[in-house]
Amino acid sequence: MAHKPRIIDRRVVAQSRIFRVEALDLEFANGARTQYERLVGGSGGAVLIVPMLDAETVLLIREYAAGSERYELGLPKGRIERGEEILAAANREIMEEIGHGSRRLECLTALSLAPGYMSHRTHIVLARELYPKRLPGDEPEEIEVVPWSLNAIDDLIEREDFSEARSLAALYLTRDRLLRPPPQ
Repeated sequence: MAHKPRIIDRRVVAQSRIFRVEALDLEFANGARTQYERLVGGSGGAVLIVPMLDAETVLLIREYAAGSERYELGLPKGRIERGEEILAAANREIMEEIGHGSRRLECLTALSLAPGYMSHRTHIVLARELYPKRLPGDEPEEIEVVPWSLNAIDDLIEREDFSEARSLAALYLTRDRLLRPPPQ
């Protein structure tokens, strides 16, 4: 398993304004040949931000999710624009979506949803020391901001309108980071 398969051919088989499907013809080290398909993400990836209003309160958003055809609670998120740094993208997104900027941003990790089918990665960013600052966003309607106690993650999981795995993982990562003693 040490050698990755060789890509024999790569081509776009479908494309829309948002999605691009790519077919990969592969040859594995044992000689087996096959074709995989994957969704190809934008070059910069995306950010998902955990904005902490104070030591215990995270600011969630409620917005329409076309995939589930309902309003969902989750964390602010958005794509990283070409040439934009991860932390700058995170700060811009929270200014657009929750009306706050952050003086203290920290990358926690990068996650993938389905690495077998998608090349997309989401950078999880912890945002602290918030201050009021609104930038115009690209959302079709105003996003509702919902303060939530980080200590009540279990109650959040019980809600039908909270189902995004990235948001759940980011909240647990944040809780663990904030509980860890500072380095000596």
